[in-house]
Amino acid sequence: MRILATLALLLLTTCGTLIAQHAPYDDPPTAEPPYYRVRYEASLVPGDLIYPVSYTVWIPPRVAKLRGVIVHQHGCGEGSCRSGQTGAFDLHWQALARKHDCALLSPVYEQPDGADCQMWCDPRNGSDSAFRKSLVDLGAESGHAELATVPWALWGHSGGGHWAGGMTLLHPQRVAAAWLRSGVPLFAAIEGRSIEPYRVPDAPFDVPIMCNLGTKEGFTVKDGRFAGVWPPNETFFNRLRDIDSPIAVSVDPLTAHECGNQRYLAIPWFDACLSARLPEKQEDPLKVISGQTAWLAPLPVAGEELVPPVPATEFTGERSRSIWLPNRSIAIAWTQYMTDTAVIDTSPPPAPTRVELKGNELTWEAEADLESGISHFIIEFQGNAIAKVPEKPSNPFGRPLFQGLQYSDTPQAPLTPMRYRLDPTELGQTGRYDVRTVNTVGLISAAGNRDGEEN
Repeated sequence: MRILATLALLLLTTCGTLIAQHAPYDDPPTAEPPYYRVRYEASLVPGDLIYPVSYTVWIPPRVAKLRGVIVHQHGCGEGSCRSGQTGAFDLHWQALARKHDCALLSPVYEQPDGADCQMWCDPRNGSDSAFRKSLVDLGAESGHAELATVPWALWGHSGGGHWAGGMTLLHPQRVAAAWLRSGVPLFAAIEGRSIEPYRVPDAPFDVPIMCNLGTKEGFTVKDGRFAGVWPPNETFFNRLRDIDSPIAVSVDPLTAHECGNQRYLAIPWFDACLSARLPEKQEDPLKVISGQTAWLAPLPVAGEELVPPVPATEFTGERSRSIWLPNRSIAIAWTQYMTDTAVIDTSPPPAPTRVELKGNELTWEAEADLESGISHFIIEFQGNAIAKVPEKPSNPFGRPLFQGLQYSDTPQAPLTPMRYRLDPTELGQTGRYDVRTVNTVGLISAAGNRDGEEN
C-alpha cells in the first residue's frame, strides 16, 4: 500500500518537486485570534503523510489554561475534506469546548479527488504524527503550550471515524472520549484491500466510545451504497464490549451516511464524559467514570422493539452485549434519539451580547445553547419583532441551523454573519433594538439590546 501511495503522490510532483495542493482548499475562513492555523505540505518521506494538511484551532477567549482539545474530524473525499475548513468555527461545538476550557480543532486533509483516503484516515500512515506536531505548533502560536499535552475528545465522520477510533486504540491514555459516526477502525482484514487490522486490546480501557450510524447504513436497510457500515461497527462494538470497555451504539432512525441530528446527542454525551473524566490538574491522568452512574441497555436489534436503559446495578441481561451510557440524563437522551432524534431540551439559550447599530447595520455576538445550538435570531424594535435572521434557516440534513450544516457536520461556507441591515424606512427612528436567540427546539433567549437613540 505504501508503494501505491507513493506512486499516487508522484502524480502531484514534477521532477521530484512537490506541487502544493490548492483548489478546492485555497479559500478557508480567515484565522485570526482566537483562531489559529498551521499548514504542512505533503511529504515524500516513507511513513509520513502524503497529503498536505491544515489544522485550525479555536481557543475560548479568556481561558487561562486549556484542559483539553476537542477534535472535529471530517470524512473521506474532496468534498468532505473541504468541509473541515469551517469545523473550528461551529458555534455549537464551541459551546461544548467553552464549558470545559477546551480548544476546538478541525483538521483538513487535502486529499485530491479520487485519491486513497486510507493514506490519512489510518493514523498509522502519518496523520497521527502530523496531528501531534500541529498541537505543538498551534500551542506555540496561540500562547497555550499545554495544547501539546492535554487530553483529546475525538469526533469523526466516516473515514474520520476510522481515524478517531484508530487514535483511541493507539493512544487510549490521551483520549477522554470518542464519537465514531459511520466509521470505525477494523479488527479484520477486508478482501481486496491491504489495510492492516488493528490489534484487539488485551484488557479493557476506560475510554467511553459511541458508535453512531444511520439506520440506512446496513442496520435496517441492507442494500445500497452504505449498507456495509453496520457490520464492522457491530464487530468493533462486540470486540471491545467483550473486554468490558465502556462502548455504546446509537442508530439514527432517519438517515443514511449523512450526519443528521447526531450532534444533539453527541454534544451532551461529550459534556457528560468530559465532566467525569477531565482531571483538575493537567499533570494528573484522566479519571475513570464511576460505575455507579452508568446505565446499560441491550444492544439494539433491527426490527425489534427498543429496550430502554436501566441503571447498571439493575441490568439483568447479557452485559457483554449491553450498550454503556455514562448517566441517567444521557440514557434518556439516547432513548429519544433512537426513537426519532428529537432529543429534549428545556433550557433557553444565552442572550446575545454586544448588540450595536452603526449606520443601517445591526450586529451582535452570541454563544450557542449547549444542548440545542442556534436556529435563528429574532430582531425586535420597541418590543415588536421586525425580522428573523436568517429569514429561512435551513439544513438539508436535520434541524434548521443558523450556520447551516454540511455533510460532515460543519457550518456552511461562507460563514453566516450575525448582521441585520435595516430597511431605509426604519432609519432615523429612535427606540430600542433587541436581538433574541432561538435554539433548534424553539426556545427563545432573553433580549440583548442596544438603544437606537444612542447610535
